[in-house]
Amino acid sequence: MSKLVKPHGGGELKPLLLSGAVRDAELARALTLPKVRMSSRETGDLIMLGIGGFTPLDGFMTHADWQGVCDGYKMASGLFWPIPITLSTDEVTAHAINAGSDIALVDSESGEIMGTMKVSEKYTIDKAHECMMVYKTTDIEHPGVKMVMEQGAVNLAGSVKVLSTGSFKEEYGDQFMTPAETRALFESKGWATVAAFQTRNPMHRSHEYLAKVAVEICDGVMIHSLLGKLKPGDIPADVRSNAIGTLIDKYFVKNTVVQAGYPLDMRYAGPREALLHALFRQNYGCSHLIVGRDHAGVGDYYGPFDAHHIFEQIPKDALETKALKIDWTFWCYKCGGMASARTCPHGKDDRLLLSGTKLRKMLSENDEVPNEFSRPEVLAILRAYYAGLADDQKVKIEMKGHSAA
Repeated sequence: MSKLVKPHGGGELKPLLLSGAVRDAELARALTLPKVRMSSRETGDLIMLGIGGFTPLDGFMTHADWQGVCDGYKMASGLFWPIPITLSTDEVTAHAINAGSDIALVDSESGEIMGTMKVSEKYTIDKAHECMMVYKTTDIEHPGVKMVMEQGAVNLAGSVKVLSTGSFKEEYGDQFMTPAETRALFESKGWATVAAFQTRNPMHRSHEYLAKVAVEICDGVMIHSLLGKLKPGDIPADVRSNAIGTLIDKYFVKNTVVQAGYPLDMRYAGPREALLHALFRQNYGCSHLIVGRDHAGVGDYYGPFDAHHIFEQIPKDALETKALKIDWTFWCYKCGGMASARTCPHGKDDRLLLSGTKLRKMLSENDEVPNEFSRPEVLAILRAYYAGLADDQKVKIEMKGHSAA
């Protein structure tokens, strides 16, 4: 009997990825079906449906689901869900598709057929309403809002069969793990409580501190990196993964940390995305999600601890995975080490505030980075990456850096 948290919804994992002869037959059928091209975000969502990361969903949401999730954090069935998982297309393509028909789902970038869907419904949405409810803004400069506003005019709902996980396994190897694989790994280690550390950035000293606090509380920590698309200026996943792996090898006790990755694009939805991060980490077997300052935020759209407060505003039984809330962290020169606002009595003049934005700016300008900011082995990897960038790319990183937490 597993001691890990149950998948979301209380049942078993529900992966929708086909394999073997069944997959081959469905792929052959897909070649004969009308094709709908998916954005990078939609492809990532489909892959999560395939590997069971979005258990217990069986496909893309209906209008009733969309409305319920936007307005009340729950689908038409009553299942708690914080962010709509939807598929869109243009009006011309949608006009040629009838409810009850089957379509092939194609990744726009690679052209690969990623799955099939039985269309149950076609509907339109108020995009501004989704943006206000999920992102708290309709500002097109917000990268999540931009994604919604640029998606197709018509949404398609229906159950899916997933045929591929794209190139993630090829690119990231064993780091790309399914929920079934992470659960099996945790159980093999004898872990019952596991904290997930969400990251889209290389880990500086504050991140390391957060993970080590979680190691003190839980049996282990999964450093879970986003492998999907980021916004311009963020450091690529392969560089980030190398830096994190080096940090784990050099500065964590053996067998207390697992590094893994997942295939979603960032939505930058702040508090709502923190809830989604907790939900799918429950499917991966994690009992806790580390939530620090400005979790999944961007720019100044959210308060620094809005993602803490939102966990207090949802029903207590909405999620088994709980937030491990940690205050603002920094290096304190008087304390002589990492501390938080809850543990350090000293003033701001004694504190070095750490952030990914500051780190990227220093690296892009080839400034000296204090040892209190990041480990030297990590800095060596990041400096090598920045040294390989063209000057115009460095300027873009510097300009975009203000909008990344």
